[in-house]
Amino acid sequence: MTKRKRYSAEFKAKVALEAIREELTTAELARKYDIHPTMISGWKRTAIENMAAAFGGASSAEPQISAGEVEKLHAKIGQLVIERDFLSAASSLILGTGGKKR
Repeated sequence: MTKRKRYSAEFKAKVALEAIREELTTAELARKYDIHPTMISGWKRTAIENMAAAFGGASSAEPQISAGEVEKLHAKIGQLVIERDFLSAASSLILGTGGKKR
């Protein structure tokens, strides 16, 4: 069984840029780099779709969360833990099996 070959982001960008320039056809690039033409087309499409993000101000990869939102989420987690514990105890009283069905 052969393992899948992994390509670095730099390599993908280099090949995609060559494909965008259209100095060589996709088939010629595929022969040059010994990769499938479909991969080149996909990398080219991805590069074109994400090109606007390169000129944007903030990176969209990691959204910023305010301290207030974190506090609200911690409160919600605490509420859910209390509800879970309550329902677990109640179900053990009703079912008599420690909360597990037979």
